[in-house]
Amino acid sequence: MQSSTEKIRDAIVGKYPLIYVLTWEENRAMQLLEAFSAKLFGANHAVRIWTCVTGFTNHISAGATKDPLQALESILSSDDKGFYILKDFAPFITQPPVARALRDAYYSLQAKDKYIFVVSPELVIPESLRKEVLLIDMDLPDESELAKLVARSQQGFPQMTMPPALISQVTFALKGLTLNESNHILNRIFRMKNLDPKEVLDQIFSEKEMIVKKSGYLEFIPPSYEISQIGGLDNLKDWLVKREKLFSKQALDDGVPIPKGMLIMGMSGCGKSLSAKAISALWKVPLFRLDMNLVFSGLYGSAELAFHRALKTVEAVAPAVLWIDEIENSLGMDENSGGSRNSHVFSTFLTWMQEKPPMIFVAATANRIQAIPAEVIRKGRFDQVFFVDLPNDEERKTIFEIYLRRNHADLGQFDLVFLAAATKGWNGAEIEQAVVAARIEAYHEGRTFTINDITRNTARTVPLAKTMEDQMKRIRSWAFGRATPASKYAVVHRM
Repeated sequence: MQSSTEKIRDAIVGKYPLIYVLTWEENRAMQLLEAFSAKLFGANHAVRIWTCVTGFTNHISAGATKDPLQALESILSSDDKGFYILKDFAPFITQPPVARALRDAYYSLQAKDKYIFVVSPELVIPESLRKEVLLIDMDLPDESELAKLVARSQQGFPQMTMPPALISQVTFALKGLTLNESNHILNRIFRMKNLDPKEVLDQIFSEKEMIVKKSGYLEFIPPSYEISQIGGLDNLKDWLVKREKLFSKQALDDGVPIPKGMLIMGMSGCGKSLSAKAISALWKVPLFRLDMNLVFSGLYGSAELAFHRALKTVEAVAPAVLWIDEIENSLGMDENSGGSRNSHVFSTFLTWMQEKPPMIFVAATANRIQAIPAEVIRKGRFDQVFFVDLPNDEERKTIFEIYLRRNHADLGQFDLVFLAAATKGWNGAEIEQAVVAARIEAYHEGRTFTINDITRNTARTVPLAKTMEDQMKRIRSWAFGRATPASKYAVVHRM
């Protein structure tokens, strides 16, 4: 993929007189163009800059050029060769006289060393100019630019020394942000009392959170869940741990295949969502949940447009993990017709999964995997499909231990073997609620909760395994031979 510098160079070599630079980073674009202008025309031929407030400020034939038509006439009548940079010009392009003047400029300037650059963060090119205007979508800063920015920021705070390993992490985490956004974050980071790696990364993640919040349908999930907080699912956790180093700058530089995504399907309440949330803390990248209900709500335009914007927003803040919860409800098949519920969104998702940038990992969860088309789960899109079953005795013991510790219980007062046996067929969410309910009842009575409080709650609870027994049998039957067991204690189920 070409860099922004290479794109501008090729535009100049190709003698394109009308060039539209799409970017949020006006100053960065100006620096690039000024550097090219100095090489082509020498230091005496400065770029000419126009804004709707001042008109041309450094153009010898400027005159009263606040009006966009006057500005274009000034360029055409001037003998000055070089770069003419038009800021704030995009809103005027759709006006018929301005569009006509730009077409005239295109044909008039082809044989002259004059280049008109429209620099704007929004894309506004009318149909009448699509063949005349060359579009350059300026990339966000790469790691070399960000590394230079980190080094400059470090010089301003000599009392704060950032270790090389943390510099590499910070540079990698800043990808997806503009230089201005990165500079603000670095100023905050170097004013911290100490450069704790977790707190430093949290500063960067919070900035990315603000970016995705503006979209409306993306939610930032804080990295508050450790992989140690997941009871059981050892195969799934081992898979994630082995790929921790792969989702990194070093692995990208070494050319190691970067994980694309995983699909976690199976029983409700057994840790699918918790596993997706744990990736963020383990891999030290932000996690964003895509709310497909909002995508299809119509609040943000058509579902296809909203979905496309959501994917582009995630790409802009990469590296990141994109979590799509209950994917079968939005991208699955209609069980009555047998076709996809949303064929256009579905095809967009398939194409994007195949061609997406390497530093976006998709974590999808599903309860009814049989409703997902085969195209989604084939190898090449998701690296692995895991099946999460109900926890066995050992896993239930571990789950009880996790939630008892979280609720400040004295583990010596609880018989974990007995509790595991008493909750056979229970999922992790049901075990959590039994412990929480026991603690609340004991707190209400002003005492420490005991094993008796838990057993009273378990005795009056009907687990999901009983109320949805037939559905669970169908899920297990589908998963046999199609998905990898998330637990190392998995039992093979056949119908």
